Amino acid sequence: MGDRITFNDIMKSITNGAFSLNNPAGVEHILFMMGLAFALALFIFYIYKLTFSGVLYSRSFNVSLMLLTLVTALVIRTITSNLALSLGMVGALSIVRFRTAVKDAMDTVYMFWAVAVGITVGAGTSFYIIAIVGTFFIGLLMFVMSLSNGKGRHPYLLILRYDFSCTNEINVALNRLPKKSRLKSKTVTRNGVELTMEVRLPGENTNLVNDFLRINGVFDATLVSYQGDYQA
Repeated sequence: MGDRITFNDIMKSITNGAFSLNNPAGVEHILFMMGLAFALALFIFYIYKLTFSGVLYSRSFNVSLMLLTLVTALVIRTITSNLALSLGMVGALSIVRFRTAVKDAMDTVYMFWAVAVGITVGAGTSFYIIAIVGTFFIGLLMFVMSLSNGKGRHPYLLILRYDFSCTNEINVALNRLPKKSRLKSKTVTRNGVELTMEVRLPGENTNLVNDFLRINGVFDATLVSYQGDYQA
């Protein structure tokens, strides 16, 4: 009978392959892979910055998208190169917990986009063209959608507090609001009325607040930038 292959022989062969210095992925290939991942991550960075429509822009989150792409590419390249390292990487990632809450659904889309680009780049040279074409196509789509969103009109919440005596004047002023203005909430107390309206204004024209303050009986008027996450 020939030599039998034992379990120890299999583990030794795997371990030797894992830590062998003769890695088929040379330094030039790794540098090119990381450079391509960085270029595509930079493209995602600028697309996110150009298409951001929230209240407060977070540069740290945008930078984290770039790092997420690079780290994902590095992890996928490691997993696809050796079985032993892939098992260890999966075990390490299984104990990591991510507790950062993402409030905007579009931020989740960008995170998934960054991870997908990192996976595609790290998978190998045969997937580079998919990563490049797919990234530019998605970026162009996001940019076009941002241009047609609201047609230059920004959503705001108009919050009014006024006395019952000026109800008729308030109604007349509300009828002059831009189209598609919607009532969000109305609170009536013995001290007066608090009204919240969703309005869309062209640019940053905030003179609307001053017009309501000129009405006798209006206590205060507030205009708040609104992105759909307001809880009445």
